[in-house]
Amino acid sequence: MPSCRSCGTTAGGYVLDLGEQAPCDLFPLATDPGPDPLFRLRMWLCGQCSLAQLVEDPGTAEEPAGVEPRALTEQAADAVRALTAAGIARPGATVVEYGSPHGGSWLPLLRAEGMREAGPGERADLVLDCFGLMHEPDQRAAMAARAGRIAPGGALLMQFHSLASILAQRQWNALRHGHFAYYSTPAAVTLAGTAGLRPGRSWSFPLYGGTVLLELGPDAEPAPGTEDLLRHETASGVTDPEAVAGLGRAAREGAGRLREQLTEYAKAGRRVLGYGAASRAVALLRHARIDAGLLPAIVDVSAAKHGRRMPASTIPIVGPEVLRRDPPDALLLFVPDLLAEVRAAFPALDNNHCEWLVA
Repeated sequence: MPSCRSCGTTAGGYVLDLGEQAPCDLFPLATDPGPDPLFRLRMWLCGQCSLAQLVEDPGTAEEPAGVEPRALTEQAADAVRALTAAGIARPGATVVEYGSPHGGSWLPLLRAEGMREAGPGERADLVLDCFGLMHEPDQRAAMAARAGRIAPGGALLMQFHSLASILAQRQWNALRHGHFAYYSTPAAVTLAGTAGLRPGRSWSFPLYGGTVLLELGPDAEPAPGTEDLLRHETASGVTDPEAVAGLGRAAREGAGRLREQLTEYAKAGRRVLGYGAASRAVALLRHARIDAGLLPAIVDVSAAKHGRRMPASTIPIVGPEVLRRDPPDALLLFVPDLLAEVRAAFPALDNNHCEWLVA
């Protein structure tokens, strides 16, 4: 039985099991015949602190760098505007950022607001974590490290893809190797409490179907909006093992539905391409038993991924010139946030009556 990455208890249960999966950070060369390594992929919900977490992890290196989606950069700008209005991002204040290994940084935006990046070991007025904490195997130690960088009167701002959104939108393929924790706001608050931090204000954004930015500090007091968010997420089932286990049912139904849909397109002679060689696509493709026969290629703008293939799959990753040269009958988006960006970048798809599908 696992022990919790936050509170250490062994009380809890498995809520999602995707079987043997390739590491989502492995993109072999297209000429590499495999077989690729496979590892168990399971989510466990702590019965004490309600942190949803990854059980096994192969510890492989991060994937070739992707190109930051426009939706992500726009959300960062929206968040910094909110922090400026709240008086958190202000001239002369210091900041230290714990970022995601996948890239992206708010530091240029915060410098534009007059903030200064803290030096090594220096405590900062604002400690910022944008999808970074979830990559830490030891959640309790990682939270303590971030709390230790907060200057007197300062705060930690933690951004995370909410488990409440994952449940509401049945986003079971958010589970992946390398992502050790999946936070609800109640679980994030409990984790922060182990480092002596309390919740303050919070902001919600539509990114990834529902992202939370939570203020945490030694002397913070929950704002009315944060109290409402805690009540809402608790009522949504984020602390209920039976409710979170609904992701398993969503996985079976979603994978079956996608395979059936692509099979029907193939029978009708309609060509479908994928878009976005994202980590969330890896488990979906394997769980749905989809290979190059049903999806001949996945388009991605990252040149680092061109000439490679999806893990545990024969599906090659190609550049966007394919969409201009030979538009498909349908384009399957693995990252829904990309829809507006891709439609704007490839108007010929709409002109050719391309059908838009979202995984």
